[in-house]
Amino acid sequence: MQAEHLGKQVTSPAGQLTILDDINISLHRGTSLAIIGVSGSGKSTLLGLLAGLDVSTSGRVIFNNKDLNSLDEDGRARLRNKRVGFVFQSFQLLKSLTALENVLLPLDLAGEDDGRDIALNRLEEVGLKDRVHHYPSQLSGGEQQRVAIARAFVSEPDILFADEPTGNLDQKTAKTIIDLVFRLNSQHGTTLVLVTHDPDIASHCNHVLTLEGGRISTGES
Repeated sequence: MQAEHLGKQVTSPAGQLTILDDINISLHRGTSLAIIGVSGSGKSTLLGLLAGLDVSTSGRVIFNNKDLNSLDEDGRARLRNKRVGFVFQSFQLLKSLTALENVLLPLDLAGEDDGRDIALNRLEEVGLKDRVHHYPSQLSGGEQQRVAIARAFVSEPDILFADEPTGNLDQKTAKTIIDLVFRLNSQHGTTLVLVTHDPDIASHCNHVLTLEGGRISTGES
Protein backbone atom coordinates (compact mmCIF):
# COMPACT_ATOMS: atom_id res chain seq x y z
CA MET A 1 0.00 0.00 0.00
CA GLN A 2 1.15 3.52 -0.82
CA ALA A 3 -0.16 6.97 0.02
CA GLU A 4 1.26 9.71 -2.17
CA HIS A 5 0.94 13.39 -1.20
CA LEU A 6 -2.36 12.61 0.49
CA GLY A 7 -4.47 15.58 1.57
CA LYS A 8 -7.97 16.09 2.93
CA GLN A 9 -9.78 19.41 3.15
CA VAL A 10 -13.36 20.17 4.16
CA THR A 11 -15.45 23.31 4.05
CA SER A 12 -16.41 24.78 7.43
CA PRO A 13 -18.26 27.97 8.43
CA ALA A 14 -14.83 29.53 8.96
CA GLY A 15 -13.70 28.56 5.47
CA GLN A 16 -11.52 25.78 4.10
CA LEU A 17 -10.18 23.47 6.81
CA THR A 18 -7.16 21.22 6.20
CA ILE A 19 -7.39 17.94 8.09
CA LEU A 20 -4.47 16.15 6.40
CA ASP A 21 -1.65 17.64 4.34
CA ASP A 22 0.96 15.92 2.14
CA ILE A 23 0.97 12.47 3.76
CA ASN A 24 3.33 9.92 2.19
CA ILE A 25 3.37 6.28 3.32
CA SER A 26 4.76 3.08 1.81
CA LEU A 27 3.94 -0.28 3.41
CA HIS A 28 5.11 -3.72 2.36
CA ARG A 29 2.96 -6.83 2.82
CA GLY A 30 3.13 -8.26 6.32
CA THR A 31 4.48 -5.13 8.02
CA SER A 32 2.75 -3.08 10.68
CA LEU A 33 2.27 0.67 11.08
CA ALA A 34 1.05 2.57 14.13
CA ILE A 35 -0.52 5.98 13.59
CA ILE A 36 -0.34 8.08 16.75
CA GLY A 37 -1.09 11.66 17.72
CA VAL A 38 -3.29 13.75 19.96
CA SER A 39 -7.05 13.93 19.51
CA GLY A 40 -7.91 15.90 16.38
CA SER A 41 -4.56 15.30 14.69
CA GLY A 42 -6.17 13.41 11.79
CA LYS A 43 -5.50 9.79 12.78
CA SER A 44 -8.94 8.35 12.07
CA THR A 45 -9.31 10.46 8.94
CA LEU A 46 -6.06 9.03 7.59
CA LEU A 47 -7.17 5.50 8.39
CA GLY A 48 -10.46 6.12 6.58
CA LEU A 49 -8.63 7.33 3.47
CA LEU A 50 -6.20 4.40 3.47
CA ALA A 51 -9.11 1.98 3.85
CA GLY A 52 -11.17 3.55 1.09
CA LEU A 53 -13.95 4.55 3.47
CA ASP A 54 -13.44 8.13 2.27
CA VAL A 55 -11.64 9.77 -0.65
CA SER A 56 -8.85 12.29 -0.45
CA THR A 57 -9.03 15.85 -1.74
CA SER A 58 -5.52 15.58 -3.17
CA GLY A 59 -2.96 12.86 -3.73
CA ARG A 60 -3.82 9.20 -4.00
CA VAL A 61 -3.84 5.82 -2.23
CA ILE A 62 -2.58 2.80 -4.18
CA PHE A 63 -3.78 -0.57 -2.91
CA ASN A 64 -3.59 -3.84 -4.85
CA ASN A 65 -2.31 -1.83 -7.82
CA LYS A 66 -5.48 0.25 -7.82
CA ASP A 67 -5.86 3.98 -7.21
CA LEU A 68 -8.71 4.15 -4.68
CA ASN A 69 -9.72 7.60 -5.92
CA SER A 70 -10.33 6.15 -9.38
CA LEU A 71 -12.93 3.71 -8.00
CA ASP A 72 -16.54 4.63 -7.29
CA GLU A 73 -18.11 3.83 -3.92
CA ASP A 74 -19.26 0.37 -5.04
CA GLY A 75 -15.81 -0.43 -6.41
CA ARG A 76 -14.14 0.55 -3.16
CA ALA A 77 -16.69 -1.50 -1.22
CA ARG A 78 -15.98 -4.59 -3.32
CA LEU A 79 -12.25 -4.17 -2.75
CA ARG A 80 -12.77 -3.79 1.01
CA ASN A 81 -15.00 -6.87 1.17
CA LYS A 82 -12.36 -9.03 -0.50
CA ARG A 83 -9.10 -7.58 0.75
CA VAL A 84 -9.61 -5.55 3.94
CA GLY A 85 -10.44 -6.33 7.57
CA PHE A 86 -11.53 -3.87 10.25
CA VAL A 87 -11.44 -3.78 14.06
CA PHE A 88 -13.04 -0.78 15.75
CA GLN A 89 -13.08 0.58 19.29
CA SER A 90 -16.84 0.00 19.57
CA PHE A 91 -16.70 -3.61 18.27
CA GLN A 92 -19.44 -3.00 15.62
CA LEU A 93 -21.13 -6.34 16.19
CA LEU A 94 -24.75 -6.88 15.16
CA LYS A 95 -26.68 -7.41 18.39
CA SER A 96 -29.27 -9.69 16.78
CA LEU A 97 -26.62 -12.16 15.56
CA THR A 98 -24.65 -14.73 17.53
CA ALA A 99 -20.85 -14.67 17.63
CA LEU A 100 -20.77 -17.28 14.87
CA GLU A 101 -23.27 -15.38 12.73
CA ASN A 102 -21.33 -12.14 13.16
CA VAL A 103 -18.11 -13.78 12.01
CA LEU A 104 -19.89 -15.62 9.22
CA LEU A 105 -21.52 -12.48 7.81
CA PRO A 106 -18.65 -11.35 5.50
CA LEU A 107 -18.42 -14.85 4.04
CA ASP A 108 -22.17 -15.04 3.49
CA LEU A 109 -22.05 -11.71 1.67
CA ALA A 110 -19.20 -13.05 -0.48
CA GLY A 111 -21.15 -16.23 -1.31
CA GLU A 112 -18.62 -18.52 0.40
CA ASP A 113 -19.94 -22.12 0.40
CA ASP A 114 -18.00 -23.48 3.38
CA GLY A 115 -18.12 -20.27 5.39
CA ARG A 116 -19.41 -21.90 8.58
CA ASP A 117 -16.33 -24.08 9.00
CA ILE A 118 -14.02 -21.12 8.32
CA ALA A 119 -15.89 -18.94 10.85
CA LEU A 120 -15.74 -21.67 13.49
CA ASN A 121 -11.99 -22.00 12.96
CA ARG A 122 -11.49 -18.27 13.38
CA LEU A 123 -13.51 -18.23 16.60
CA GLU A 124 -11.42 -21.11 17.89
CA GLU A 125 -8.27 -19.15 16.98
CA VAL A 126 -9.37 -16.28 19.23
CA GLY A 127 -10.32 -18.63 22.08
CA LEU A 128 -14.11 -18.49 21.75
CA LYS A 129 -14.89 -22.07 20.77
CA ASP A 130 -17.38 -22.28 23.64
CA ARG A 131 -19.07 -18.93 22.88
CA VAL A 132 -20.10 -19.39 19.26
CA HIS A 133 -23.84 -19.33 19.98
CA HIS A 134 -23.73 -16.40 22.41
CA TYR A 135 -25.10 -12.99 21.46
CA PRO A 136 -23.01 -9.83 22.01
CA SER A 137 -25.06 -8.93 25.09
CA GLN A 138 -23.97 -12.24 26.63
CA LEU A 139 -20.26 -11.55 26.06
CA SER A 140 -17.78 -9.39 27.94
CA GLY A 141 -16.12 -6.44 26.21
CA GLY A 142 -12.97 -8.45 25.63
CA GLU A 143 -14.96 -11.36 24.20
CA GLN A 144 -16.85 -9.02 21.87
CA GLN A 145 -13.58 -7.62 20.58
CA ARG A 146 -12.33 -11.18 20.03
CA VAL A 147 -15.41 -11.82 17.89
CA ALA A 148 -14.65 -8.63 15.96
CA ILE A 149 -11.06 -9.80 15.43
CA ALA A 150 -12.23 -13.21 14.23
CA ARG A 151 -14.59 -11.47 11.79
CA ALA A 152 -11.77 -9.21 10.58
CA PHE A 153 -9.55 -12.20 9.74
CA VAL A 154 -12.26 -14.52 8.40
CA SER A 155 -11.81 -13.43 4.78
CA GLU A 156 -7.99 -13.69 4.91
CA PRO A 157 -7.55 -9.95 4.25
CA ASP A 158 -4.40 -8.48 2.78
CA ILE A 159 -4.57 -5.62 5.26
CA LEU A 160 -6.18 -5.05 8.66
CA PHE A 161 -7.17 -1.60 9.89
CA ALA A 162 -7.59 -1.27 13.65
CA ASP A 163 -8.94 2.01 15.03
CA GLU A 164 -8.25 2.29 18.79
CA PRO A 165 -9.12 -1.42 19.24
CA THR A 166 -8.49 -1.35 23.01
CA GLY A 167 -10.17 1.99 23.75
CA ASN A 168 -13.16 0.44 25.53
CA LEU A 169 -11.22 -2.21 27.44
CA ASP A 170 -9.47 -2.37 30.79
CA GLN A 171 -5.68 -2.53 30.81
CA LYS A 172 -5.37 -6.29 31.32
CA THR A 173 -7.92 -7.13 28.63
CA ALA A 174 -6.37 -4.56 26.30
CA LYS A 175 -2.99 -6.28 26.52
CA THR A 176 -4.60 -9.64 25.73
CA ILE A 177 -6.37 -8.18 22.70
CA ILE A 178 -3.26 -6.45 21.35
CA ASP A 179 -1.21 -9.62 21.77
CA LEU A 180 -3.92 -11.51 19.88
CA VAL A 181 -4.01 -8.99 17.01
CA PHE A 182 -0.25 -9.15 16.54
CA ARG A 183 -0.17 -12.94 16.79
CA LEU A 184 -2.84 -13.35 14.12
CA ASN A 185 -1.24 -10.63 12.01
CA SER A 186 1.99 -12.61 12.03
CA GLN A 187 0.33 -15.98 11.40
CA HIS A 188 -1.72 -14.73 8.47
CA GLY A 189 0.96 -12.46 6.98
CA THR A 190 -1.44 -9.53 7.07
CA THR A 191 -0.40 -5.91 6.82
CA LEU A 192 -1.56 -4.01 9.90
CA VAL A 193 -2.42 -0.32 10.20
CA LEU A 194 -3.19 0.56 13.81
CA VAL A 195 -4.51 3.87 15.16
CA THR A 196 -3.73 4.30 18.84
CA HIS A 197 -2.99 6.94 21.46
CA ASP A 198 -0.91 4.44 23.48
CA PRO A 199 2.87 4.56 22.84
CA ASP A 200 3.29 1.09 24.38
CA ILE A 201 0.90 -0.40 21.82
CA ALA A 202 2.56 1.56 19.02
CA SER A 203 5.94 0.14 20.00
CA HIS A 204 4.76 -3.32 18.87
CA CYS A 205 4.64 -2.10 15.26
CA ASN A 206 7.44 -2.12 12.69
CA HIS A 207 6.84 1.56 11.93
CA VAL A 208 5.36 4.48 13.85
CA LEU A 209 3.92 7.57 12.20
CA THR A 210 3.11 10.57 14.36
CA LEU A 211 0.54 13.10 13.16
CA GLU A 212 0.50 16.67 14.38
CA GLY A 213 -2.01 19.11 12.97
CA GLY A 214 -2.66 16.88 9.98
CA ARG A 215 0.98 16.51 9.02
CA ILE A 216 3.64 13.89 9.72
CA SER A 217 5.77 15.33 12.50
CA THR A 218 8.43 12.64 12.93
CA GLY A 219 7.98 10.34 9.94
CA GLU A 220 8.24 6.58 10.25
CA SER A 221 10.62 4.96 12.70
